[in-house]
Amino acid sequence: QVQLVESGGGLVQAGGSLRVSCAASGRTFVGYIMGWFRQAPGQEREFVAAINWSTGNTYYADSVKGRFTISRDNAKSTVYLQMNNLKPEDTAVYYCAATRSIYWRRTEYDYWGQGTQVTVSS
Repeated sequence: QVQLVESGGGLVQAGGSLRVSCAASGRTFVGYIMGWFRQAPGQEREFVAAINWSTGNTYYADSVKGRFTISRDNAKSTVYLQMNNLKPEDTAVYYCAATRSIYWRRTEYDYWGQGTQVTVSS
């Protein structure tokens, strides 16, 4: 049974940093792209960042480029999202997901975690 379990969310002041983690289990993710999405209240779930599990290639939404960094630890089967210089508009539930297809398209993802709340106060 595939499981993606996010952790590390919380409350942080604007300008601060936070790292969220996604522990993956239940299958090998070689050949998969691991993505982070976020969803704010009343808004659609949007792409944030992705990493190719095999090659390490990374992809970012324009809104987080230069502030967020996605990485993975193969030995721990864990993907991280380091978020720096956080802004109130980054407040959302952050979801980890896995796909073998188009990384920026939410509907192409096969597996999802339950999400972790990130709140940035002004």
